[in-house]
Amino acid sequence: MCDDDPIPPRADLTEEQWLRAEPELAAGPTGDRVRTMNAVRRRALLGGAVAGAALAVLPGGGAAEARTRRDGSASARQPVRADAYPFPQHPNGRGEFAVLVTGDAGTGGEAQHAVAAAARQVCRTEGVGLAVGLGDNIYENGPESAHDSEFRTKFEEPNTGIDVPWLMVLGNHDCSGLIPGSGGDPSRGDREVSYAASSRRWYMPSRYYRAALPVDGGGPVVEFFALDTNPVASTVAQTDPHYRWDGPYMKAQRAWLDDALRGSRARWKVVLGHHPYLNNGKHGSAGSYDGFLVGHYTRGIHLKELYEEVVCGRADLILSGHDHTLQLLEPTARTAGTRQIVCGAFAKSGDGRARSSHPAAWQNFSDHGFMVLKVSQEAMVVDAYTVDVPTRTARLAHRTRTTAPLGAASREKAGLG
Repeated sequence: MCDDDPIPPRADLTEEQWLRAEPELAAGPTGDRVRTMNAVRRRALLGGAVAGAALAVLPGGGAAEARTRRDGSASARQPVRADAYPFPQHPNGRGEFAVLVTGDAGTGGEAQHAVAAAARQVCRTEGVGLAVGLGDNIYENGPESAHDSEFRTKFEEPNTGIDVPWLMVLGNHDCSGLIPGSGGDPSRGDREVSYAASSRRWYMPSRYYRAALPVDGGGPVVEFFALDTNPVASTVAQTDPHYRWDGPYMKAQRAWLDDALRGSRARWKVVLGHHPYLNNGKHGSAGSYDGFLVGHYTRGIHLKELYEEVVCGRADLILSGHDHTLQLLEPTARTAGTRQIVCGAFAKSGDGRARSSHPAAWQNFSDHGFMVLKVSQEAMVVDAYTVDVPTRTARLAHRTRTTAPLGAASREKAGLG
């Protein structure tokens, strides 16, 4: 949720129950957005009856989208545009694979354009060959179709000139139902998967997936594991049994992640998920999101379990957005050596206040910014940049360097098997 998003009155209501419990919410700006959104959907449905019939006869059209909606795994991939920007096959002139890290970017507003302009210059200087978008790609409720004009105004136009593949993950605003930011309709994320066939930048072959650098050759230098955290971290109860916290979708995703991390030959492993495991910002950490200590969904208890039981001690980094802050948290015994990074300030910024005290190498709760991840066989470096929006200039605020990747020995030492 955004910093200005409403908080449910109690744990695990459905969206309809929440609106009935909060009549002031339904009558206010949130209600206005709901009514506007429903009007757009009604217009889309009127035109969609004809368009849907046309898609059904196209190869990979409606049938491919349905497969993604019910499965989401790597076996349900959508086609990627033939002339998409290529993944880097070789390190840059410094011997590194440099990756731009962004999060919570999709407003289309001045701040997003300013931060993107600053990032564009850094990308040129650092030889960036890949980018990451950590969710909330299209505010406030995600796209209305795979061809929504908001893809252009909130992604393509701001990022003009950053001409690399963007590894995209789904955020709560990309998968909302009645209430903006609720994450209550995960199926809406299928539209962002389908958009990969239309964009040279946008890379989202399925709702969760893996990507390695370099693609060919021996063991990869770095491998990314992109997750869909929404079904286990929404602020409302999931009503579709497929997307329940204990439903087939999350069971399949967990099994896929466990197998993928176990089988990866990459020197460095990076998990991408919109909702953070640990977080010193407003929304808090998995298991107690937004101060909730009860509820399967609102507190994110099952995402906490996923991170602790499958990710910690096996991935070197967890990269997340959701909180509109910049945080480089320290690896601890609790994380079994995995470092949590929060990078969600590309278009919105925080209120300047820390809410928790997890050990941090550096953190910023008020500025816009982004990060650059640089990996080689020798080291993994994270550069954190803050951006002055009026002048569109970036400042290197902190650098963290790691030379020892986590591996089997580290996992056994941590007692994780």
